[in-house]
Amino acid sequence: MEAYFVDWLNLLVRWLHFITGVAWIGASFYFIWLDNHLEDPRDPEDTRVGVGGEVWSVHGGGFYHAQKYKGAPPFIPETLHWFKWEAYSTWLSGMALLALVYWYGAQVYLIDPSVAELSPAAAVGLAAGIIVLGWVVYDLLCKSPLGNNERLFAVVLFVLVSFLAWGLCELFSGRGAYIHFGAVLGTIMVANVFFVIIPGQKRMVAAAGRGEAPDPRDGVRAKQRSVHNTYFTLPVLFVMTSNHYAMTYNHEFNWAILIAISLAGALIRIYFVARHSGKASPVPLIAAGLLLAGVAAMIAPRASAAAGEAVAFEDVQAVIAHRCTNCHAVQPAHPAFPAAPGGVVLETGEQILAEAQRIHQQTVLTRVMPIGNLTNITEEERELIDRWYQALEARP
Repeated sequence: MEAYFVDWLNLLVRWLHFITGVAWIGASFYFIWLDNHLEDPRDPEDTRVGVGGEVWSVHGGGFYHAQKYKGAPPFIPETLHWFKWEAYSTWLSGMALLALVYWYGAQVYLIDPSVAELSPAAAVGLAAGIIVLGWVVYDLLCKSPLGNNERLFAVVLFVLVSFLAWGLCELFSGRGAYIHFGAVLGTIMVANVFFVIIPGQKRMVAAAGRGEAPDPRDGVRAKQRSVHNTYFTLPVLFVMTSNHYAMTYNHEFNWAILIAISLAGALIRIYFVARHSGKASPVPLIAAGLLLAGVAAMIAPRASAAAGEAVAFEDVQAVIAHRCTNCHAVQPAHPAFPAAPGGVVLETGEQILAEAQRIHQQTVLTRVMPIGNLTNITEEERELIDRWYQALEARP
């Protein structure tokens, strides 16, 4: 019953995280678009009162006229909309989901003994510490003189993020490493909102309320962190979906794949931000496409060299019964699964034959199953499955 309750909790928290994430990212993308489409005010009176740019748009059967002030407006209206709870709710629900799936289920989803022998407490402690450390290092870099050099900062940040990807893949399972990479970037994004952007906006509003000119440094800092956030967005979105693609996170060079796809995501975002400004070079988009094509070519399945004596189906069925049906059963014996993962049941010969391709892919090609190698499948058993599948495919 506990596993069933945890599954429902997982569903609800994941749904909440998805909803709040859509709200946050949608608002973020919109304001980046808005900022990059501002035109000089047409009415001289608007310029006189401090309007720095405006944009007209049409949506849902109505016309909208948005204006941005260079500093503070002549007066602060009673109703002033803030955009912060989308970010906070996304992070809170994301951390709840991380704790529920990867920390509570550390032995299944976070720890891989073939990567590092960690106890659940040590693994969770390391994971939490890395998330906090990621924000601290990033924030100190932004506040250092390096933060004033946009290009050099980007290079240094890319190097550190690459080191983070490699380090996580040396500590945790591939799936756990990927999701914690996203958690570090996501925490930086929401901490930018909580510690920098919103406090700066509050100081600007307070100054305007006193009839004083806001400190322009608050606007500069907020703009810098907002730009960083938008470039982190696509890598984080990839990580959120990566658990469906064992070909990436379970590859021998999973850290390099993570870096390449994250860089491709950032390049795609660079292109669209530039496109909003009307100055888009296709180079970032082409580079992103080449990176993704290179990754696809690198991790493409290779023809198996499996050969040798014919494998009796009964031998394969015995391996699957011993190593797989603990979870892949109508009534799984493993306490972490109230139902067969992915709805895949492997209790009969017919079910095994129907899932032969998936069994081969998951146990031989991506090696993601058994998950975390909970049932200690051996290399000889993987080879047995490989030879059986190759013979099955070779049949006329």
